[in-house]
Amino acid sequence: MRLFVALDIDPEIRERITAFRNQMRPHAPDVRWVGSESFHITLQFLGETRKLNEIRHALQSVKAAPIKLAYRGAGFFPNPKAPRVFWVGIEADEKLQHLVAAVAQALAPLGFERDAGPFTPHLTLARSGSGRPRPVPGERPASGLQRVHDALAKLPPPDFGTMTAHEFLLYQSHLSPAGPRYERLAAFALRRSSTGASEIP
Repeated sequence: MRLFVALDIDPEIRERITAFRNQMRPHAPDVRWVGSESFHITLQFLGETRKLNEIRHALQSVKAAPIKLAYRGAGFFPNPKAPRVFWVGIEADEKLQHLVAAVAQALAPLGFERDAGPFTPHLTLARSGSGRPRPVPGERPASGLQRVHDALAKLPPPDFGTMTAHEFLLYQSHLSPAGPRYERLAAFALRRSSTGASEIP
């Protein structure tokens, strides 16, 4: 099973980001655009594993408060001059960083390690090449994303709205030639006192 932990986004914000993606899409037909049903904020990628029950049990121990998230702005990894990933920015207070740290701490005994460096929340809209922020040998920046950058420069900074996350989720990624499909396996409540998990049909 290919698993990851993430936050979902409210339908209204998803619709606004989808409209923005559709506005930018014609500028870069040469890159892979993310389907709106796949929009989420990845907290930790776990990869291929058979430890589903252990992971679910570990995440039940995570205690964290609801998180206010503002979706605004857009940018590129690794930088605007050599873009490979196009993303929407996410602003949050220290509660998001606390959740990321708590999830990492809960999963560490199972052998899962979070990527090194600070957690930078973002919502990926498009990828080119390997889709990694850092290039692999022989990989070049996407000219289409450079055109997206030029188009963005003529627009006011986008603002998609604010929401409060009351749960985080464990997802399974199903890979296929048509692109990945994400299945929710369990939801974990965010509240100050304690957390619990619920199965998702």
